[in-house]
Amino acid sequence: MNALLACEGLAAGYTRGRPVVRAFDLEVAPGEVIALLGPNGAGKTTLLLTLAGLLPGLGGTMALECREVRPGRARAVARSGLVLVPDDRALFTQLTVRDNLTLARRRRGSTVDDVLNFFPALRKRLKVAAGVLSGGEQQMLALGRALIQDPRVLLIDELSMGLAPVIVEELLPTVRRMAEVTGAAVVLVEQHVRLALELADRAVVLVHGETVLSGPASRLAADPGLLERAYLGERPPEPA
Repeated sequence: MNALLACEGLAAGYTRGRPVVRAFDLEVAPGEVIALLGPNGAGKTTLLLTLAGLLPGLGGTMALECREVRPGRARAVARSGLVLVPDDRALFTQLTVRDNLTLARRRRGSTVDDVLNFFPALRKRLKVAAGVLSGGEQQMLALGRALIQDPRVLLIDELSMGLAPVIVEELLPTVRRMAEVTGAAVVLVEQHVRLALELADRAVVLVHGETVLSGPASRLAADPGLLERAYLGERPPEPA
């Protein structure tokens, strides 16, 4: 695989004297979407925060396009091309949609119009304060603000948080198109497992900070029992 993002033996986050995430390995290719799944408390958000540089790594390595990236340095990680969409969206709620996008824009990078091609529903809302948008519109803006930074890797934490399933079903295909059009790799934490597997190329299941299952999303979607056993912490048998 021509890896854009590569993690090897990554450990992150302390609780009760031990790392929350342990020995995490992952390679993601350009344009590939990875669904990061697992029960509550599995370490998924801790992992994304570490990849984004907001938490220090406790071991292992992370590299972007074969260049090592040091967790714990959020600005340096962002400059290298890893962009996080947090579960709270982190919008400037008193600023307009246009201002939110303009503030995030890089010089000589993508434009507001480029973003609106992915989220046309925001065209009529450019002068509206982000705080009065609907939940779905706020999530569009959060994704758009990440997209305008021209990410090489897009980290999305709980896109569906607080949204009706019908809105999630509309947004997830847009994430797929963003990856395909821009070539950005996407790592998506999502509680709607079925929708995430429909979107993703591959899936990784974390339980208690450890990878218990990984593989093509289509294979996991076709075998719900395998996924259910993984959520219970049962590792699949090694191939004969």
